[in-house]
Amino acid sequence: MNMKSEKEKMIAGELYDPSDPILVADRLSARKQMKAFNNSDPEQTEERIDMLKKLLGEIGTNITIEPSFKVDYGYNIYVGENFYANYDCTILDVSEVRIGNNCMIAPGVHIYTATHPLDSTERYSGKELAKPIKIGDNVWIGGRAVINPGVKVGNNVVVGSGAVVTKDVPDNVVVGGNPARIIKYL
Repeated sequence: MNMKSEKEKMIAGELYDPSDPILVADRLSARKQMKAFNNSDPEQTEERIDMLKKLLGEIGTNITIEPSFKVDYGYNIYVGENFYANYDCTILDVSEVRIGNNCMIAPGVHIYTATHPLDSTERYSGKELAKPIKIGDNVWIGGRAVINPGVKVGNNVVVGSGAVVTKDVPDNVVVGGNPARIIKYL
């Protein structure tokens, strides 16, 4: 019988042990890479792009991420073409985060795949789980918005500042509020 590693369980969205030595080492590596990136010379564009290529799962061309940038692992983040993330972006990429082409993220946006069991006994066992996030093409996420675990954001969407997105968002809408709801159709 082939048992899954804790990393395989984590990425699959199953309960996993975050204290697994491999996962601890992966998080430490990501923190060291983020420290180097966040303290890098902003005029060294190629060097910064190389850092992002090593940290993230995949990146398209024409990508800019302003420091400070924070991730759990980095390797679960896939970013398309023409991507911009402003200051203080946090992506908890315990599971995959896929971001399409032509996307902009305003300051202070948080994207969370990480979650915990609702059952208190399971929650206090120390086990965690995650749900993937997918963000479509041509999406603009306003300042201090939060995208919660398992959410899919469609194409041509604007997420208003301060929105807390708890459910899937269809194409061609503006959403805002807590919890986010459709404000306007585009």
